[in-house]
Amino acid sequence: MLKWIRNIGPGTLVAAAFIGPGTVTVCTQAGARFGYSLLWAMGISITATIVLQEMAARIGLITQKGLAAIIQEQIQHPILRKLLIGLILGAIVVGNAAYEAGNISGAALGMNLWGTHYASFYPLVIGSIAGGLLYLGNYKILERSLIALVVFMSAAFLLTAFSTQPHFSEIMQGMFVPKLPENSLLVVIGLIGTTVVPYNLFLHAALVKERWQGKDDLKHVRKDMILSLLLGGLVSMSIIIAAAATPQANIANGLDLAESLEPLMGPYAQYFLGLGLCAAGITSAITAPLAAAYVARSCLGWKNSLKDPKFRTVWATILVLGVLVSSWGLKPIKVITFAQVANGLLLPIMAVLILWIVNKTSLLGRYKNTAWQNGIAVAIVMITILLGVKGILRVF
Repeated sequence: MLKWIRNIGPGTLVAAAFIGPGTVTVCTQAGARFGYSLLWAMGISITATIVLQEMAARIGLITQKGLAAIIQEQIQHPILRKLLIGLILGAIVVGNAAYEAGNISGAALGMNLWGTHYASFYPLVIGSIAGGLLYLGNYKILERSLIALVVFMSAAFLLTAFSTQPHFSEIMQGMFVPKLPENSLLVVIGLIGTTVVPYNLFLHAALVKERWQGKDDLKHVRKDMILSLLLGGLVSMSIIIAAAATPQANIANGLDLAESLEPLMGPYAQYFLGLGLCAAGITSAITAPLAAAYVARSCLGWKNSLKDPKFRTVWATILVLGVLVSSWGLKPIKVITFAQVANGLLLPIMAVLILWIVNKTSLLGRYKNTAWQNGIAVAIVMITILLGVKGILRVF
């Protein structure tokens, strides 16, 4: 157990990245509108995430290179290579800048549940916490800080779910008997779409190189990833379960959920959920700029250092923009629309590219995909294509 605890790391950061304000909102709506019946969709989401993240992490560990760098090496056609790198930079760097205000606002919403006297300063406080941890440039400190936040977040949401005294027989049925209630398709797509996140593929491939040395550590990578992502899935399911037990149906976000849980949990409901929402927002506010900086470094060939001025410039720019937009209440619709389209294109393209790369014997040798891994991966790729198309159509 102690050995496993010492080896825990990047997988927890990936879980921290996808359990953000968007995931909390979608899970809240899923539970409030459809009860326990969509828990199976979260199970599929976590399965798909584990499959894709394992392949991305394996590529990063065996090659000791970032995904963007591998893509540039493996794609020979210069125009196609430039188009792909441009799409990756646009989707991840610009996209994360567009979404960062939402991460910070989500954390501020959690702080609002403790009191609104200093609400105008909450985005600045959150940005300062995120910026301070990132500026240290120490991977170990960053990793342990995010693990602590994930633990707090998990405890808050799990306690909330158990406090609602859920019906375990209905939970089991919702998890293992797939149902598609009327008007639930978009929510199902939302549950999968907020869990299977393109930038996490780049983040994971980069982080395993920071944490581990090579192929002998692959078993540690897999244990860390599977247990961390299962915990992340459990947190998401806890939000669905808590929302399903609420006496109100018109719940749109975590704030509404806290208010509606007061008859069941008393005034402590807002403190449980406030802690969870704040931790979810802060973790995403840290990982989104970090992922963008890693992608820029991999695409542009900067040196491998968290203290490199160019690396710091990328995450600092995204963080500052997020704080400003959140503080001023701005809505950069055009930038967000671009980000949604770019990410809608990027996810299926990356899934196909990763599946292609992970089957190259010249690159991974005996660590390439097996037949059964390919079978599962192809099914996941089809899901990502559906998600990508649906995401683009939603914009238009």
